[in-house]
Amino acid sequence: MPLSRRALLTTTGAALLLGAAPPALAARPRSTTAIRHIPLQGAVNVRDLGGYTTYNGARVRHGLAYRSDHLAKLTDADLTTLAGLGLGTVVDLRIPPEVQYDGADRLPAGPVPVARPVTDNGLFGQLMAAIGSRDPVRQEEMLGGGRAAAFMRGVYRTFVTDAANRAALAATLRDLADPRRGPLLLHCTSGKDRTGWTSWLLLTLLGVPESSARADYLASNTFRAAYDARVREGLKQGGLMQNPELIVPLQEVRAEYLDTALDQVRTSYGSLFRYVSVGLGLELRELAALRERLVPGA
Repeated sequence: MPLSRRALLTTTGAALLLGAAPPALAARPRSTTAIRHIPLQGAVNVRDLGGYTTYNGARVRHGLAYRSDHLAKLTDADLTTLAGLGLGTVVDLRIPPEVQYDGADRLPAGPVPVARPVTDNGLFGQLMAAIGSRDPVRQEEMLGGGRAAAFMRGVYRTFVTDAANRAALAATLRDLADPRRGPLLLHCTSGKDRTGWTSWLLLTLLGVPESSARADYLASNTFRAAYDARVREGLKQGGLMQNPELIVPLQEVRAEYLDTALDQVRTSYGSLFRYVSVGLGLELRELAALRERLVPGA
C-alpha cells in the first residue's frame, strides 16, 4: 500500500534515519525562528539555514550552511559581507549554459568553488527560447495553459529520477557533514528549485519539522518577489513579451512543485528514507555525522 504524505515525511526525519522516534505531534516544538536573510546588492536570496528548531528541541547551528541565488553579480561591498561568513566551500548547482549566461561566481578569497551541475530538465533553454522568440503566440503555446507549471513539476521529478542529480545532491550533503570543508554555501541560478530541494532535504534530515522546512522552501517567493517583478516589467518594456505573467510559474516556488518531488519519491522509493539511503547512497553514519555537525546536542 502506498505511504501517505504524512507517513512519507515522518519516516525521514531524524527519527528513523538516526534511530529515535520523534515525539508525539502535540509535543513537537513550534518554530518561531525568523529566517536569517543576508542582504546583498548583487544577490537577493542569500540565507543562513541555521536557527530552526528540531523535533527534540535542539536548534540547527548558524554559520555552517547557507543557500543563495547565483553570485556572479556581487559588488565589492557584497564580497566584504561574504568574506565575513568565513566560507570554506561554495557549491554551484548551475549547468554550463547558465554559468555562461550569467557569469561565474564572484567570490572573496578563501572559499573553494565547486561546480556540481544539477540538470534543470531543459528549463533554462525553454525560457530563453520562449523569450527570444518575441512571439506572443509562440510564448502562449510554450508557457500558457498550465504548461509552465507542468514543466516545473517535471524539473522536480528529476531531483528524484536522474542518477547524476542524485549523485550531486549526495555529494553536497556529504560536504555539509565534513568539518574540513568549513561553512558551505550552495546555490543555483535563482536559489529556489535545485537549491530549494537540497535545503528542504537537509533541514528534514536534521529533524526540522515539515512545516518549518516547507516555510524555508516557500520563502524564496518573498525574497525574490521585487526582483522577479522588475524582470517581468523589463521584458514587457523591452518588447520581448506582451504577457510576461506567463513566466510567473517559472519564477516562483510552489507547494505543488515540492509535493511533486515527494510524490516521485513515494513512487520510486516508497519513502524518503529509501530515497536517501538507496537513491542518494548515504549511509546512516554519514547522516549521523551531518546531524552531529549541524545540530548541537542532537
